[in-house]
Amino acid sequence: MAAASLAASFMVSAAMPAVAWAQTKWDLPTAYPDSNFHTQTLRWFADEVRRATGGQLDITLHSNASLFKMPEIKRAVQTGQVPAGEILLSAYGNEDPVFEADAIPFLAAGYPAARKLYEAQKPLLEKRLADQGIRLLYSVAWPGQGIYTKREITQVGDFRGIKFRAYNAATARLAELLGAAPTTVQQAEVPQAFATGVVDAMITSGATGVDTKAWEFSKFYYDTSAMHPRNAVMIGERAWRRLPEEVRTSVLEIAAKAEARGWAESERIAEETKKTMGQNGLTIVTPPDALMGDIRAVGRTMIDEWVKKAGADGQKIADALK
Repeated sequence: MAAASLAASFMVSAAMPAVAWAQTKWDLPTAYPDSNFHTQTLRWFADEVRRATGGQLDITLHSNASLFKMPEIKRAVQTGQVPAGEILLSAYGNEDPVFEADAIPFLAAGYPAARKLYEAQKPLLEKRLADQGIRLLYSVAWPGQGIYTKREITQVGDFRGIKFRAYNAATARLAELLGAAPTTVQQAEVPQAFATGVVDAMITSGATGVDTKAWEFSKFYYDTSAMHPRNAVMIGERAWRRLPEEVRTSVLEIAAKAEARGWAESERIAEETKKTMGQNGLTIVTPPDALMGDIRAVGRTMIDEWVKKAGADGQKIADALK
């Protein structure tokens, strides 16, 4: 469905009287495939909302960037083209550095630190999104990020000149500091980008590696667990206010459960996806100390840069992690 017709149908449904809420249907876009745990959590959320509200709110999930590409989703929610959507928060780091805190390498490595980061970041996120007419429903972390390459990497100098997939400003900066050439590629386009030589390496989770069948275009996975970027499910404030109070209560309760479910699933698949990649022929590498030390040094540079860019709020988040 075209974005214009979506907006029209949404405006019609929003104008309907309260007695007609049983016929309300919402479109919710996400960039990730049906097999991804984020999408599965989102589908669970939509099913539970439908069940809990007796069909008053019927959410149709549009996966794999079939309705909007990921960089377009936040704007679509903000302008009312769709009432709700899921984004990768750090993709909007150029808009505000607070959005990309979870994508800064080694600022919060490992799940305990990632949860602590979320706690510190959440009120700041909610304030910024509220200023844009958006309400945060829930946010879930990806498994720790590792580096995929076509050729073996033994020292940081081996990255020099490699075409490195970037999916946000932070990964583009990481590529630059490693000496690689950043190239923006969305997840749905990753296999083709590797196959055509657009990129030779990337940093992402094991979940994405399985979703894209990374073993078909890459040879090595370096398990750095550098960061845990998060997805966020959000709703436009205008759409939110049009919901009956009892429906809003149900949505918030189910969103909290979806968030807990998503984090648990993320932790569960963290090791499982690495095992799957190894079984399919990808070489899983624990980086040698020297290489890991150099990558962490890059991370320290990025942390310092990010705190300076984010100002007082960045310092507040960094202090919370000490």
